[in-house]
Amino acid sequence: MRKLISTGSPLEKQAGYSRAVVTGDFCFVSGTTGYDYETMAMPQSVKEQARNIFKTIEKALGEAGFALADVVRANYIVTDGTYSADVFEVTGEHFSEIRPAATMIVAGLVRPEMKVEIEVTAYRPGRA
Repeated sequence: MRKLISTGSPLEKQAGYSRAVVTGDFCFVSGTTGYDYETMAMPQSVKEQARNIFKTIEKALGEAGFALADVVRANYIVTDGTYSADVFEVTGEHFSEIRPAATMIVAGLVRPEMKVEIEVTAYRPGRA
């Protein structure tokens, strides 16, 4: 069985993706940027973008029946390597005890205001 989770962002329908997909014991959360989905505003600060990302990810995981503690894999994408310390500060706030396997990549993102994007995979055995 497959369950699709949405934030309600118009981009999800336009681009043809889900914020998260649950299948079996896994929840795959799409790359998430720092928009505040209530206002569709993007903060200037990379730390605030990262904090918004975690709010969105936690909400999607919750709707899927998972928690941040279930995250086993994380990919961090930053547009500038100098952002890594700020992003790591925020990821450390959320993952210091969970410690998923993680990768950070420096790459361009689709809109200039986006400075960081994070995607995660969560696993909860016996969930299905």
